[in-house]
Amino acid sequence: MASIIQILLLILGVVRFFIFAHFIMSWLIRFEVLNIRQEFVGQVWYTLQRILEPLYARIRRFMPELGGIDLSPIVALIGIEILRILIINNAHTFL
Repeated sequence: MASIIQILLLILGVVRFFIFAHFIMSWLIRFEVLNIRQEFVGQVWYTLQRILEPLYARIRRFMPELGGIDLSPIVALIGIEILRILIINNAHTFL
């Protein structure tokens, strides 16, 4: 059972990394430091979009419209951190 808990924590860490990478890339693209027309940058950007958009779309359904500001990555990070805390604090009940 400890292996399952470690695997869940690993998956949460990977998703957290993807969200941070997507967030940083969005700002770098917005300020024209990165260009989506470059092959590698475009592949990374669209891959992250495809991976994270289903998660963001579910969060956006419940959030109010904020005039173009997208807070769904922050809400996703808070949710991931809450899950991580719950898993760590309740791991002893599963062992």
